[in-house]
Amino acid sequence: MGLSRSMAVAPWIAAVLLLNAVAVGLGFYLPGVAPSDFQKKDPLLVKVNKLTSTKTQLPYSYYSLPHCRPDSIVDSAENLGEVLRGDRIENSPYVFEMREPHMCQIVCKVTLNEKDAKDLKEKIEDEYRVNMILDNLPLVVPIKRLDQDTPTFYQHGFYIGAKGQATGNKDVKYYIHNHLSFLVKYHKDTQMDLARIVGFEVKSFSVKHEYEGQWSGNKTRLSTCDPHARRSVVNSDAPQEVEANKDIIFTYDVEFQASDVKWASRWDTYLLMADDQIHWFSIVNSLMIVLFLSGMVAMIMLRTLYRDISKYNQLETQEEAQEETGWKLVHGDVFRPPANSDLLCVYVGTGVQFFGMLLVTMMFAVLGFLSPSNRGGLMTAMLLLWVFMGLFAGYSSARLYRMFKGTEWKKITLKTAFTFPGIVFAIFFVLNALIWGEKSSGAVPFTTMFALVLLWFGISVPLVFVGSYLGFKRPAVEDPVKTNKIPRQIPEQAWYMNPIFSILIGGILPFGAVFIELFFILTSIWLHQFYYIFGFLFLVFLILIVTCAEITIVLCYFQLCSEDYLWWWRSYLTSGSSALYLFLYATFYFFTKLDITKPVSGILYFGYMLIASYAFFVLTGTIGFYACFWFTRLIYSSVKID
Repeated sequence: MGLSRSMAVAPWIAAVLLLNAVAVGLGFYLPGVAPSDFQKKDPLLVKVNKLTSTKTQLPYSYYSLPHCRPDSIVDSAENLGEVLRGDRIENSPYVFEMREPHMCQIVCKVTLNEKDAKDLKEKIEDEYRVNMILDNLPLVVPIKRLDQDTPTFYQHGFYIGAKGQATGNKDVKYYIHNHLSFLVKYHKDTQMDLARIVGFEVKSFSVKHEYEGQWSGNKTRLSTCDPHARRSVVNSDAPQEVEANKDIIFTYDVEFQASDVKWASRWDTYLLMADDQIHWFSIVNSLMIVLFLSGMVAMIMLRTLYRDISKYNQLETQEEAQEETGWKLVHGDVFRPPANSDLLCVYVGTGVQFFGMLLVTMMFAVLGFLSPSNRGGLMTAMLLLWVFMGLFAGYSSARLYRMFKGTEWKKITLKTAFTFPGIVFAIFFVLNALIWGEKSSGAVPFTTMFALVLLWFGISVPLVFVGSYLGFKRPAVEDPVKTNKIPRQIPEQAWYMNPIFSILIGGILPFGAVFIELFFILTSIWLHQFYYIFGFLFLVFLILIVTCAEITIVLCYFQLCSEDYLWWWRSYLTSGSSALYLFLYATFYFFTKLDITKPVSGILYFGYMLIASYAFFVLTGTIGFYACFWFTRLIYSSVKID
């Protein structure tokens, strides 16, 4: 007795321990790259990344504007994920010496022509930011919150410039941030004279630099910023205006500050989420939905089904048998293949592929393998996993097709391999053409496009074929009850059992389980903030699976009880309709949280959110379908049919 009780408690203890591990690891990651040790006076090479704006969502190369250039511009090697994100990492003229502070270093002098001035004004108007990288750490601007209790907020990159009006003047003037005060934080080894970089911050200023005598490059002595006279730049009181045919002198200071932060945890300040209480609230809210649904499913399973099955299995008189009502009545039609069964097989296969990709990605992320220092790692991992999960897509669609007595397995395989990726690729191609038209660095180059097609045709399609072949070779799944030759007529349904109504109702709860986390994901994508709380995301993903399964089972049971046996497509669409709510929420987010004004940027946003909603439809629909499939097989194999 004691042993059985302890065995019953064991899974709960394991679950609590797992939850604790996930909660502790909500922002857990492995460093991902080997640390670099620097001795005093070692050169530190600052790299520049794309210019970004939350107003246009179109990235541009750093050197598309009249910035100071090094002697030769060298591109850093980028992975597939980085290219798709629009990252363009290049070298820069900013070179520091480790632990050697410098003041008022001149980078270069630039004379603006009409086009340069126009470009700069446009980018300042659109609030573009400059992104830089030092020792794989992105440059941040520390922003103090008004209330002192909250920690410092870090903004990615610094604004190219600012616009303003002089008092008593209505003309808007544009000013460029041409003086940068860098702060490099380092953690020093106590034994050796080595240090590791743990922070890279900047404060930007606009200064109209002045000098006396002739311009002699870096040797020129500025009167506005002079290291000899200890005159440094501390404000933008005399800003540098952006005007054609005017000179702009770019300068910088660099300071070094010892820090207690160890190298392995140097990303913690970037990934700090000040509002993790909201995430816990979201999870508790979602768990309430799950408990409510679980209660309903348990009630159906235990009370109703137990009563139904015991009643159906009693030896009934002929009169009682004729008065049968409820789900047993439709046993001869419930496993009749649906209309467009080929398409259902294709979408179920695609959903399995998507589910497998997400599950493995999340598990890797929770275990900390997708380090934030590996830019583009998440996207690269997802793409490769999607390609390899083609095996499961082919297998599951062929198994279902075989069950529907299909014979042309090659046709279903081709549809599985090309339907979803084809539609997504077509939308992506159109969006990419729009980005290319804007001359943005976010446009995916032809070579990368070719690599994506190669992954699709060279690996994914053959794997779908292998999966299909294996799935079709296996014996077909036997139905628990025989299907009648002539379909039974479906009685007239109550208004609330109308397919459209019940499908739309079914999508609300799965969406409700994820929508708070969705807000943070959208913010990280469109407002360029870090998202690294995969522990929360994994919990929400598990809650989503349970919610989709349970709501579909509940509505499927009500549908069968009202003698409507057309459940195949309805089960897929019931939970899949949550994608419609996702798209509506994305629309609401666009108008309330984003400041996008350009038509192209709006099309980009809705194009990408359409792809995301389509993927969400396939994922949630498949979860609902398999839950309902398991449920119907379970209940019809439990009753004795004459």
